[in-house]
Amino acid sequence: MGREDQIVQERLRKINELRKSGVNPYPYKFDKKNNSKELQEKYAKLANDERTKDKVSVAGRVMTIRDMGNLVFSHIQDGSGKIQIVLQKGETNEKKLEAFQKYIDAGDFVGVEGSVFKTRRGEVSILVKDVEILTKSILPLPEKWHGITDKEERYRKRYLDLVMNPEVKKVFETREKIIDAIREFLKSRGFNEVDTPYMQTVYGGAEARPFETHLNALDIKLYMAISPELYLKRLIVGGFEKVFTIARNFRNEGIDRWHNPEFSMMEIYWAYADYNDMMELMEDLYVYVCKKVFGTTKISCQGKELDFKKPWKRMTMAEAIKKFAGIDVLKMAEKELLTFCEKNKVEYKHKGWGWLIAAIFEHFCEKELIQPTFVTDHPRELTPLCKVHRKDERLIERFEPFCLGAEMANAYSELNDPVEQKKLLENQQSMLTQGDDEANPYDEDFVNAIEVGMPPTGGLGIGIDRMIIMLTGQESIRDVILFPFMKPETQEIKKEVKEEKVEKKETKVEKQDKKDKKKK
Repeated sequence: MGREDQIVQERLRKINELRKSGVNPYPYKFDKKNNSKELQEKYAKLANDERTKDKVSVAGRVMTIRDMGNLVFSHIQDGSGKIQIVLQKGETNEKKLEAFQKYIDAGDFVGVEGSVFKTRRGEVSILVKDVEILTKSILPLPEKWHGITDKEERYRKRYLDLVMNPEVKKVFETREKIIDAIREFLKSRGFNEVDTPYMQTVYGGAEARPFETHLNALDIKLYMAISPELYLKRLIVGGFEKVFTIARNFRNEGIDRWHNPEFSMMEIYWAYADYNDMMELMEDLYVYVCKKVFGTTKISCQGKELDFKKPWKRMTMAEAIKKFAGIDVLKMAEKELLTFCEKNKVEYKHKGWGWLIAAIFEHFCEKELIQPTFVTDHPRELTPLCKVHRKDERLIERFEPFCLGAEMANAYSELNDPVEQKKLLENQQSMLTQGDDEANPYDEDFVNAIEVGMPPTGGLGIGIDRMIIMLTGQESIRDVILFPFMKPETQEIKKEVKEEKVEKKETKVEKQDKKDKKKK
């Protein structure tokens, strides 16, 4: 029997003993009147060894126990932080003291009542009069969770990560504050928050492979939303002038530090505006959120100091390529661009003037854009939902802001010409039929909506998770999603076994090399 099995058996024994003695190890409630942070702040100025008569009632998870016989020191952790509790013979109910010493382990939940004092060493504590077990845990807490290098285990068992690493919980509390500030900003500007469907009969609004599902009631195929865009535009057609949604999107694509199959996206649509207005709106939004949540526009992230103050740097895609790749793509034909790509080993999705320009930008420029930068005026081929540039018909009125080498958002002067929109979506359907699984299917109802008439509109889609990464200084999208997607654990085990076998083989080779060297 392993060490953990022994611990489990011992805790199960304690549970049985508690029940036999008439104590429910899982009572229904506790009258918790105070939290640890509140008490730490309120009594911070007590002198060392000073006692109060103030009665308090707290509850939380037992994190440490130091039993000295007639005196027990313990720390309990609640939703706001930690506080020390002290059980002492002559002060604590005698039977409750004995029960605590006999039955309570680290990981259990307890509720205590007592008075506040500060120890000789200056720690705000509670002198316990009465203590009640609230939950008897069975599995032990990790002994050395702090500093653990196995991030996979942290993400997989987020509940343990949150228990053992309070700074992780703070990231998600900050995430909530950021999203609250976003809503506050947009509503102050007159935007209405709306909902769009997550299950759709026709998907669209982005270049992505969808997840498929099935509706048994109607015996039809459905798709998980890859974007809320086409539904929000229907609302603009219907008479809403300013709308936004913070929604979950589902894209059947790669997983890396910036991508998760399920993620949060905010999309904003503003009637009678264009992409220039959306650039200014995005700057104002970031400045508002930074100052509201952090008190400054300067944020430290991944070893860099970012500054989100206005105005952000602006450059066209052609200007960025000229700066970082040294060529003027606007003066080059498709054949010249193709030769350049092949010479520089630039990977491209499709041949074609615009697609090759986008590939060159991705290869040479993205990694150079560390501070917030708007990259504007993309080639026309890249999206079927954007207006043609008013000064150059080869381009569209689109921008993507970049920061830390990653795309932050995507925005257009939205296409509202129904004839052109129908033509472009028909072309997307043709690409899909020919095998491009990221192209969009033809959405007849959306085309019908545009034919009814949509006013000039600016649209903006912001990656909420990426925004949280940058503003909280995290390394990966998995650090800002409470439950990121993880491979099934059985696959991880098989992988670890294979890697272990490889390591053993390499070790034998190394041993043989040492023997050969000794012979020489």
